[in-house]
Amino acid sequence: MATAKNPGKMMPFIGHVRELRSCIIGSLVVYVACAIGAFVFSDSIIGLFTRQFNIVSSSVESSLVVTTIVEGFTAQIKISAIAGFIISLPVHLFNLLRFIFPGMAKKNRRIILIFLLLSFCLIVFGAYVAYFKVVPLAIGFLTNPYFVPDGVGYLLSYQANIFYVFSFILWSLAALQLPLVLEILLMLNLLNRKAVFRASRFIIVGIFLISAIVTPPDFISQIGLALPLTALYLLAILIAKIFKFGEA
Repeated sequence: MATAKNPGKMMPFIGHVRELRSCIIGSLVVYVACAIGAFVFSDSIIGLFTRQFNIVSSSVESSLVVTTIVEGFTAQIKISAIAGFIISLPVHLFNLLRFIFPGMAKKNRRIILIFLLLSFCLIVFGAYVAYFKVVPLAIGFLTNPYFVPDGVGYLLSYQANIFYVFSFILWSLAALQLPLVLEILLMLNLLNRKAVFRASRFIIVGIFLISAIVTPPDFISQIGLALPLTALYLLAILIAKIFKFGEA
């Protein structure tokens, strides 16, 4: 592999190992720093998720309780660890690209950067839809008086319900990357576009099954993930047809 400073000069194997070690250590240091920072501001981060219960009903938000003496602490640790990784993810990607880019052609670098930009756009779109649209609808649906009569109060687990919101958003972001993966496979001619299109009915059923698996057990959350995912799948097929991907 060529070096980052001199693309025409080949780096010896031991140089690769040192470069990889430098990237890993740098990523770990940044992750630990971000996780510590997330722990310090964990109240604000957790507030982003408890706020969604308050938007639907103040009585729901005020009824969040801890069921064990360690639940509050473990919730903060888990949130801090995950938030630290998410915040430090750009650094991890930068270190990865810094390691692999010197040995790649300029065209391939450009393609990777384009797909990373598209991935970021999907993440922003998915986070917005999940947090501001689907989650409030799902909470409102599940706390509907039809399911919870007037004479019955709420006693909701603090940790379980925070991670209900958190995990739904994360799974939504992960699932929305699938159309992008499909586009990459079509672009590399690893899949045939016409064959994929003929299998659309099965793929769409699979999308709804995946949505049912990764989301909480209410149809609002499932549809809220499945419909955008189906639209993005069809958009991926259309883009592949325009640019003639997957015709090999």
